[in-house]
Parts: sequence; C-alpha cells; structure tokens
Amino acid sequence: MIIGVPKEIKNNENRVGMTPSGVAELVRHGHVVYIQQGAGVNSGFDDDSYQAVGAKILPTIEAVYDIAEMIVKVKEPIKPEYKLIKKGQLLFTYFHFASDEELTMAMIESGAICLAYETVEKPDRSLPLLIPMSEVAGRMSIQEGARFLEKPQGGKGKLLGGVPGVKPAKVLILGGGIVGSNAAQMAAGMGADVTISDINLTRLRYLSETLPANVKTLCSSAHQIEQELADVDLVIGSVLKPGDKAPHLITKDMLKLMQPGTVLVDVAIDQGGCFETSHPTTHSEPTYVIDGIVHYAVANIPGAVPYTSTLALTNSTIPYAIALANKGWQAACQADPSLAKGLNIVEGKIVYKAVADVFGLPYSPANI
Repeated sequence: MIIGVPKEIKNNENRVGMTPSGVAELVRHGHVVYIQQGAGVNSGFDDDSYQAVGAKILPTIEAVYDIAEMIVKVKEPIKPEYKLIKKGQLLFTYFHFASDEELTMAMIESGAICLAYETVEKPDRSLPLLIPMSEVAGRMSIQEGARFLEKPQGGKGKLLGGVPGVKPAKVLILGGGIVGSNAAQMAAGMGADVTISDINLTRLRYLSETLPANVKTLCSSAHQIEQELADVDLVIGSVLKPGDKAPHLITKDMLKLMQPGTVLVDVAIDQGGCFETSHPTTHSEPTYVIDGIVHYAVANIPGAVPYTSTLALTNSTIPYAIALANKGWQAACQADPSLAKGLNIVEGKIVYKAVADVFGLPYSPANI
C-alpha cells in the first residue's frame, strides 16, 4: 500500500503522524511511505531520519494526498485539506466528528473512508489509540493549570503545591478516566489538595486505592460539583462519551459560584467541551476570561510536547496501521472488531451512530 504522512497544519500542531521507527515497520512489510518535507522536524525527526529507514520525501502536502492510498495523520483535516482528499482514500487520524458539523459534512462529501483513532474500542471498552494522548493531556492539564493560576496569567496567584505554612491550591477533576487519573497523579505529586469525581463507584474505589493519599474521591452529581466550586482554584474537565459530545457539567450560571481567577481547563474540548462556556482555543491564544473565570480550552494540548506525544502515539497506532496496509481497510476491520469501531464515515455514509445522532443525519451500519 502507498501511505502518506502530511505535515500537520493546525495552529501550533507540532506532532507528526508517524515516527521513523513506525515508517521502518511499514517499509519492512513491503509498503511505500511518503513523508511531506519537514513534517517531522518540530517533533525532533528530520527528513534524513525518515529517508534512512526507506521513506520517500515529497515537497508539498498536495503531492502527499495525491499519491497516497492511506493518509496517516494526528489531527483532523482542516479546511485547506478538504479539497485534497480523494474518494476512496483511507484517512487514519483523530476526527472528533461530534463536535464539528462542517468537518463531518466535508468528509461525507469527500467519499473517503474515515477511521478515527478515538473510537477504536477494545472489548473491555478501553480506547487504545486515545489512551496515549489522554495520558499526555491529563498530565499537561495540571502543568498548564498551574501556569494560569499565576497572577500575570490572570489567575489567583496561587502556587499549586503551596509551601510550608501555606495551604496548597484546591484542584477538582471531573472524570476519573485516563485523563482524570493522570491529572490527579500530577496534581498530587505537586502537592495540591485534589478531589477527583466520577459517577462510576467501581472506578472511584479503584482510584481511591491507587492514587496518593492527598487525592480524595467524590461521587459526581450537579449538586456535589456546585458544593466544591466555592473554594476551588483549578478545575480539570475530563469527561468522555466515546464518539459523542461531552456533557456540560459546569454551566454558565455556575461560574458565579467560583472566585475570580479560578482556572478551568477543558480537556474535553475536542468533543465539544464539558463546560458550557468553553470554546476551542489555540496554543498561541490559549485562554479567555468569562465572569472573572480563566478558561483554557486548547483543542490539541499534546501538540505542545510533540516529541513525547508523537512517540507515544506511534507506539499505539503502528500495529493498526500495519494491519490496514497489509489487509486493506475492509479485511482489517473484518478481522478486528475493535478496529471496525473506528469507522465513522465510509464513502459518503455515517457508520458511527453517535455521530449521526448528534447531527440528526442518517446512520448506516458499516458494510464490511
């Protein structure tokens, strides 16, 4: 199969769809890999490192899309890429369709096969291609939250871990999944007073047993969240409904319950956000303020640490990319039901029900 890896063009997206080691594996299986010139530079991988393992370098994004049967990316295509996508072309990347109707309609119109990292799902309901970036985003959410608690950044001027004789900041984490648990580990390690909430009591019991002693667990409800907001300093939103829009756990009216300078970090923004007042921001302009509350809603948080993120992502995606290249998307999805769940749009039809339901569009089960 001919595989193309274009340079990411989303704002400050420094990751690349594949490392040289991933390329080497595909080449070893007899496939041809084209890398756009400079695609890996911001992740620490120059063109020579790709050529050394057998990749071919193409000068433009247009050339990569034109030749490839399968495109391997990190983030969803953005508007300048729509016209480059060909009918029948396989796109293997993060899409997060439920939060972007324009993207959804563009991919329907393209006639491409859109296989989304974030909905590949194992029988135990784990999401193997979302986990590595959730780990990065969870840890970074605390790093960024701590920064924006600083007074020059609009925050309360609190040090997350405090110092002897001064209490640490209070952190509330909404959602006890991969993002939430990684955020809790980081916040606890920095010495914060941490509460992590979830609706799943089994998960809360597990977190209570495995997280550090300065992490408390809370069974989540609207009332319980409201009770926490009066003296919280940093809120991490990390709720996920696979393939669907995130629920709004903090409404606009609830902002008035918080003190000015409180920081909200919405890691769920890729899926529409779990704060009603969230809208996507970028690494170049990461925050905005509503009613005195600092909102951080960068839609590609791991893009700020591209070396770590690219390695972690390729570690997880490469076995699936090899299967797709070796067998073709239909046979690969037939052989692996987990991979089949990644199919979201196939040749003009929505084949992932949650996406169809969000936009009130027809749903067609994948014909594989």
